[in-house]
Amino acid sequence: MDALFPALAAGSDRPALRFGAETLTYDELGRVAGALAVRIAGAGRVAVWATPTARTAVAVVAALLAGVPAIPLNPRTGERELAHILGDSTPGVVLAGADDDLPAGLAELPRIDVETAVAHDTPVSANSGGRPGDPESAALIVYTSGTTGPPKGVVLSHRAIAASLDALEEAWAWTGDDVLVHALPLFHVHGLILGILGPLRRGGSVRHLGAFSVEGVARELGAGGGTMLFGVPTMYHRIADALAGDPALVRALAEARLLVSGSAALPVHDHERITAATGRTVVERYGMTETLMLCSLGVHPQTPASVPVGSPPRPGSVGLPLRGVELRLVEEDGSELGAPYDGERVGEIQVKGPNLFSAYLNRPDATAAAFDGEWFRTGDVAVREPDGYVRIVGRKATDLIKSGGYKIGAGEIENALLDHPAVREAAVTGEPDPDLGERIVAWVVAEDAAKPPTAGELADHVAGQLAPHKRPRTVHFLRALPRNDMGKLLKKALPEALAEALDG
Repeated sequence: MDALFPALAAGSDRPALRFGAETLTYDELGRVAGALAVRIAGAGRVAVWATPTARTAVAVVAALLAGVPAIPLNPRTGERELAHILGDSTPGVVLAGADDDLPAGLAELPRIDVETAVAHDTPVSANSGGRPGDPESAALIVYTSGTTGPPKGVVLSHRAIAASLDALEEAWAWTGDDVLVHALPLFHVHGLILGILGPLRRGGSVRHLGAFSVEGVARELGAGGGTMLFGVPTMYHRIADALAGDPALVRALAEARLLVSGSAALPVHDHERITAATGRTVVERYGMTETLMLCSLGVHPQTPASVPVGSPPRPGSVGLPLRGVELRLVEEDGSELGAPYDGERVGEIQVKGPNLFSAYLNRPDATAAAFDGEWFRTGDVAVREPDGYVRIVGRKATDLIKSGGYKIGAGEIENALLDHPAVREAAVTGEPDPDLGERIVAWVVAEDAAKPPTAGELADHVAGQLAPHKRPRTVHFLRALPRNDMGKLLKKALPEALAEALDG
């Protein structure tokens, strides 16, 4: 068995995966994934039609057992993007469910329908002839969102996955007794690596909801015995909205050991509502496809697993670097912003450690450009508080605003806007200004579209929270902010959203 999953090699009747009514124990998962691993040995690479089902989890585990790199495919990927991914990664076979209706772009690939029914005469271990014992061999090729060009295939090794998951074991006191609940898609790092491979590496259980619902969260965390919940800010916002009228949800969250939010900053208002109702705080973490997990709020490694994880929320803060991760902030001229930290100096985050990706597939130029020596350039900008905590203030390309001689991170202004009771969602960008160089522009979704706050009110609010030079000079009111499948804000699509703007 693959060294990532010692509990799978040991086998047991403990539940490993549950998707709705479908449950696989460690013995059963070892048998079905082991049998599939034998079938795909020598396939070179395998594409996985990554629906939110047990079949996807079985397919990925089988590929890892076989030592064959798996390429998770987003079922909502467009025709052109799918053609690029397939042409770039050249998989030898596609793994899918028997009832999956695959697009025409996959028609030319040999298809293996993934079964989750257990054949009890199938041996538990799989000898695929691959190299599952090589920590540097490719485990997954995960494609980026392609916001700056065609998606790039990020090659993640067994070493990187193990290092990141083991660092989270320490930060979150994660054990085999934990039962993780989530509803995240299975074609990216958060949902697949953290949400499926993480519990399997720890020897615990995962319960996937298939599709997110507040009712599902309450059911699986409450009577279902879940101890951990993974989500994104949109999910936690809906949970916070429902708490006042749902005592069962309140009890379920109060009894959970760990609530984790990622992919974007969780607004302080939602932090406060969840903590006030349940006594639990939501832990934020920071990572990306190329680096897996880098930072998190957490607990001391010796804290017993029964003790709830959490700390007072810090808007935009993602805590401290995880074990094995080295992190620095760098000025535009390449100089490092070292200690003492003041919470004000803005620099690009650069990192190194065993959790980093191996390369961009077929892109040695892009791989070389992504590094400054050994340090990976994340493209994110941040400040560090005096205690070393990292506070993300945005992306270097879209969120670093140079206005009136100041370097300003859009993220801190967004958090200040979200602290206003009349603001539901907020985004901040910069646009050219003949006097300031760039002026700050806010894009706001009001709590009550019929009675939005005034632009002056929001500017004064930000100036009072932060500093006068950080106030927005222009405010657009929108019905919704453009987001991707994971709820990440698509800032480049904001100008197009003006057609739907309430003030347009």
